[in-house]
Amino acid sequence: MRTLPDAGVVAASGGNHGAAVAYAARQLGIRTKIFVPTVSSPAKTQRIHEYGAELVVVGERYADALAASKAWETSSGALAVHAYDQLETLLGQGTIGMELSQQAPDLDTVLVPVGGGGLIGGIAAWYAGSVKIIGVEPEAAPTLTAALKAGLPVDAEAGGVAADSLAPRRIGGLMFPLAQSYVDRVVLVTDADIRRAQAALWESLRVVAEPGGAAALAGLLCGGYVPVAGERVGIVISGGNTTAVDFGERRSNRLSEFT
Repeated sequence: MRTLPDAGVVAASGGNHGAAVAYAARQLGIRTKIFVPTVSSPAKTQRIHEYGAELVVVGERYADALAASKAWETSSGALAVHAYDQLETLLGQGTIGMELSQQAPDLDTVLVPVGGGGLIGGIAAWYAGSVKIIGVEPEAAPTLTAALKAGLPVDAEAGGVAADSLAPRRIGGLMFPLAQSYVDRVVLVTDADIRRAQAALWESLRVVAEPGGAAALAGLLCGGYVPVAGERVGIVISGGNTTAVDFGERRSNRLSEFT
């Protein structure tokens, strides 16, 4: 077991991971410092504040916040809790796969949004090839797509409407072998696809999802992934930290076609 330093813990995040670390640290009475980029949504920074963490907003993208958090880790001795490229994080996110397998044991396929890869890496490791795992990531932040093409994690674009959760610049090194072994393929979606998926979730189910949270559904609704007849598909909706109520362009939603 690691000894907790006097400086407490530190994390870099687009917002969701930071809120989770801040909440856990508050429950345990641990000092916490969270670095987020300017692209982080007000809903996420507000949660981090409410959970009592020291919040530092730095740089435009997650990679900038990560660099700043590493500098603080080095200077203060704080214990880092990485958002996706850490064994404990992968293990924790893998419990989603465990829950899915318990609640929906007959799934054939699971669509998972991809940012740094911790979520899809953990889920893919849990299933270990027993179901088809499809990654979905924004065209504006194709981290896993670029890595699979290159054969190793490489820098990719880091923009788009979901940049506060799905744009880390580079996929995690720990999850990459898991993706190579257990991820069937990756579907790319546009910002417009993501917005339409957000609207479909709200209009059909009254579920409010942030852009990154709606990305996996976007992969299905846009036709990036087309199930065969009778295929049982699970979709991970992985974030609702948003204050948005206007999902932009509307069209007759197609969610009913898949329910």
